[in-house]
Amino acid sequence: MKLLFCRAVAGLMLLQLSAFSALAHDKDDHRRTLQAESVVVTDHRAEINGERVDYKAYAGFLPVWDEEGHPIATLQYTYYERQGVSNQERRPLMFSFNGGPGSASVWMHIAYTGPKSLRVDDEGFPIQPYGVKDNPHSVLDSTDIVFVNPVNTGYSRVLPGPDGEMPSREQQREMFFGVNSDIEYLAEWMNTFVTRYERWRSPKFLIGESYGTTRVAGLAHALQNQQWMYINGVVLVSPTDMGIERNGPVKAANRLPYFAAAAWYHEQLDEDLQSGDLYDLLPEVEDFAINTYLPALARGAWLDESEREDVARQVARYSGLSEQSVLRSNLDIDTAFFWKELLRDEGLTIGRLDSRYTGIDMNDVGERPDFNSELTSWLHSFTPAINYYLREELGVRTDIKYNMFGPVHPWDRSNNNTGRQLRQAMAQNPFMNVLVQAGYYDGATNYFDAKYSMWQLDPSGKMRDRLFFEGYRSGHMMYLRSEDLQLSNEDLREFIRHSLPDEDQSARY
Repeated sequence: MKLLFCRAVAGLMLLQLSAFSALAHDKDDHRRTLQAESVVVTDHRAEINGERVDYKAYAGFLPVWDEEGHPIATLQYTYYERQGVSNQERRPLMFSFNGGPGSASVWMHIAYTGPKSLRVDDEGFPIQPYGVKDNPHSVLDSTDIVFVNPVNTGYSRVLPGPDGEMPSREQQREMFFGVNSDIEYLAEWMNTFVTRYERWRSPKFLIGESYGTTRVAGLAHALQNQQWMYINGVVLVSPTDMGIERNGPVKAANRLPYFAAAAWYHEQLDEDLQSGDLYDLLPEVEDFAINTYLPALARGAWLDESEREDVARQVARYSGLSEQSVLRSNLDIDTAFFWKELLRDEGLTIGRLDSRYTGIDMNDVGERPDFNSELTSWLHSFTPAINYYLREELGVRTDIKYNMFGPVHPWDRSNNNTGRQLRQAMAQNPFMNVLVQAGYYDGATNYFDAKYSMWQLDPSGKMRDRLFFEGYRSGHMMYLRSEDLQLSNEDLREFIRHSLPDEDQSARY
């Protein structure tokens, strides 16, 4: 099938790429309409991890089908395939998803695992001219990668039905915009992709960031139980709760290690804490959060007053806030208040997704920042870069708008059992491992919540040796920081190697 598929585009590749379009261009029809299926193939070369890597980039669209076989949507993907591989059945294939929900795959595509990385400074702040550069740390040397844009993200869109009419908003929501519908149609689409590109025998990995972790946790189960496609590894980058409860006192206590990390970064702690390394500080705060802070929060109004004052004093010491602020919060510090309060005296706020970033508000009073300083910085640099890269380097031609964040709301979050589904998928598949990656300065999906979810994923402990955690001195997109881009990709590389069974190894307990 792959040979026939490639022949279908080979003749078109002889033309200039600008003549090949994902948009049905007609001089008399200037509507923003997409073909259900098309692809542009380009050849590239890179030096990755000190090694020359020749690869093809397939920038294409593949349909989502309904039960009658009609295309109901088309998903834009970018597939990187290393060339010169002698035994493709041993060559891993990784599917990459971002989150939101409603976010395109742009973030990890041109800043983390792909062969190109964003032009930013070493700490991840935007620089001009905007664009991309070679990514010498990409995992393309170790695995082929597919970056997938779910419906209404990137260039992916709902298509008219057989009658030419667009489904209603409510119909679209039922088909695409919810925890379980999202997983169901993506699993079907991945079946189509694997079949078209003849990758059924390849070891397969899923990587998701933020809400993408909910997505890939559910996909691991759906692929195995609905598509009979088994997965070797799942990577959870800055994970959400995946339906694992962590409310009340647990939620409040789990924030403190993140508060300590952010306060340490901005030099707001006492000298004895500030003078040490972050990696020395965090275990101490984690121990206090679990063994002292959590029980104190659980006792609420029945906590002894002297103990309340002792806990408040220690929380203030670790968070960089005043003891008075902690007591006025009844020991439960709201995260948005922390972003506003930590540097209030300096007239600055700190970022939600990456608290290394700072912002300025109209007023220094108030309980939450006016805007997310890190997100505006990222959109500043990612938006022009992905539009340039897909069009001018990969040859995608379309007037469809690239949705960094698309219209997918209201999102149906009911019946989110993706954490349990991931555990079940692991239990069913002795080859499957899970890696959690998190940034210490992420205040939206904080790293200690990620650890807690990992601990609760398999309460029996029977699969503990197949669960791994790695933390980084960055935020939600830990890979934006140059040092962590290299480190996190190397951790991925090692995880892939570890998750590939020996030849002829049996899948059994």
